[in-house]
Amino acid sequence: MSEPIKTDVVIIGAGPIGLFAVFELGLLDMKAHLIDILDKIGGQCAELYPEKPIYDIPGIPYTSAQGLVDSLLQQIKPFSAQYHLNEMVDTVEKIGDPLFRVKTDQGKEFISKIVVIAAGGGSFQPKRPPIPGIEPYEGKSVFYAVRKMEAFRHKRILVVGGGDSALDWTLNLAPLAKHLTLLHRRSEFRAAPDSVNKMMALVGEGKIDLVLGQVTSLAGTDGQIGHAVVKTNDGSSFDIACDVMLPFFGLTMKLGPVANWGFDLKNNELIPVDTASFETSVPGIFAIGDINWYPGKLKLILSGFHEAALMAQRAHHYVYPDKRLVFQYTTSSTSLQKKLGVAPARG
Repeated sequence: MSEPIKTDVVIIGAGPIGLFAVFELGLLDMKAHLIDILDKIGGQCAELYPEKPIYDIPGIPYTSAQGLVDSLLQQIKPFSAQYHLNEMVDTVEKIGDPLFRVKTDQGKEFISKIVVIAAGGGSFQPKRPPIPGIEPYEGKSVFYAVRKMEAFRHKRILVVGGGDSALDWTLNLAPLAKHLTLLHRRSEFRAAPDSVNKMMALVGEGKIDLVLGQVTSLAGTDGQIGHAVVKTNDGSSFDIACDVMLPFFGLTMKLGPVANWGFDLKNNELIPVDTASFETSVPGIFAIGDINWYPGKLKLILSGFHEAALMAQRAHHYVYPDKRLVFQYTTSSTSLQKKLGVAPARG
């Protein structure tokens, strides 16, 4: 076991609201580590709709979802936040007043003074393909995410899906695999055209196989796949030998382990908060963004930004209980401008 990571703040969720929380906390000299179940920064903005247009960010008439994430990353760069991706927070345990032990499903442990839940609607969970009897194979030879590419070296890999994740991992794993087959139910793909072109080039060179159809069943013993039975679009069936199957059928939102952390939930899916600070019923744990609830709540990014600002003011009292907080503006405070790495305004 590695030593616990000690920090001022653990932020659960690396979407736009979690990222802006880094900014507000950083202005007040609080360091943050962010944990996200996805393999990239940006939450659902980056994962589900990176090209979605956004028109209601104050002062920015138009940006894309990914463009907003990129701008936030640039804005918080001075604060050197640390990111832990492909990890889901399993437990949050109160061990002080306030002090928390946060553990992830990858065995990582954090000790933090406060916890900020900025997980949107919860955690992203992979959609399970409709294959009877798939459960015994999950986690042994059926995987919904690639955490370590090296684990797939010299394997016969079956990638199932037609979106960006399926194509990206097809391209990344092809050089490592003993053999790789990409299976999709139709010839049209939902992935970036460049990725599709690169995939088709590998097919043309005989380096991977492309099959149109659907997996109807799996065969193997003790959780280890031997082959997948595939039904093609013309109604015929045949076997594809494989050691590993990687289904990429998209993601769905679930509250996940948050539901077991001792909150009195609203409608079993939202965390009630105090609107003065967006603190939950557990002192030292805050909830900002779409995952919280209060009278009049609007599920807007700009609302989450406001919540992050007030959260940071209250968090400062926990992190620096003996330090007086003086409210300052970035436009006029030379100390804040110094933290941001910008020259003080003159004249």
